[in-house]
Amino acid sequence: MSDDQVIYLHLSTVLPAFVIGTYIMLNRKGTARHKAIGKIYLPLMIATAVITLFIPAELGPRFLGHFGAIHALSFLTLFCAPAAFIYARRGNIAAHRSCMIGLYIGALLIAGSFALFTPGRRLHDWLF
Repeated sequence: MSDDQVIYLHLSTVLPAFVIGTYIMLNRKGTARHKAIGKIYLPLMIATAVITLFIPAELGPRFLGHFGAIHALSFLTLFCAPAAFIYARRGNIAAHRSCMIGLYIGALLIAGSFALFTPGRRLHDWLF
């Protein structure tokens, strides 16, 4: 699979995750709908994070010739998404909320901003 194909696959998971995550952030928490949508959102976030690990860093220093600083957010997602689920199941809603807000801000808003607005990043080059 080419790097471009992996990026398209990444976009196919991250765009719905962004829409769903925004919906969740803006609506009432703890409802049956919130829980049902969360069961779609978390797997999308995990899939997104796994896919990003196959996208080589194009800017800045590389670790192992492949990973860049932005990949740290992928590893954070792979930790936080399952942790958030476990926290919710155990009734630790404060920890669940912290993980979910961190995921939304770090993995979607910050990483997405870097991808969109950093010259030299492939998505930036495609769009601008």
